[in-house]
Amino acid sequence: MGIKQISVFLENNAGRLGEVTRVLARAQINIRAISIADTADFGILRLIVDKEEDAMTALTGGGFTTRITDVAAVEIDDRPGSLAAVMELFQSSKVNIEYLYASLESKAGKAVVIFKLADHELGLRIIREHGLSMIDSF
Repeated sequence: MGIKQISVFLENNAGRLGEVTRVLARAQINIRAISIADTADFGILRLIVDKEEDAMTALTGGGFTTRITDVAAVEIDDRPGSLAAVMELFQSSKVNIEYLYASLESKAGKAVVIFKLADHELGLRIIREHGLSMIDSF
């Protein structure tokens, strides 16, 4: 269980992020969550989209280097302390969080946090055992 994240490796040049979004727009791909981390020379764009196979085809066809990664999308209450409670749960279970970011998707009173976990299967088991809601698709 979980969802797929697409990572796109980008040169840190003006316009590269715009090129990615144009490629996805032409392919009718809807971005549901997005994050970018950069250094002086390159960036890693992380995306959750509605049609990952089509997105991968469009992006690789557009000359972008991509990779698919398993991530967990956890729905939490949109209130102070909700994220801290999930973080404590992972910490007490010794599940290392490599990174996280929030989704554009939400319901009233809810937020969706995307977790890249060092041990994906253990993380999913902990999420299920503690009754947290996961999003399987966007």
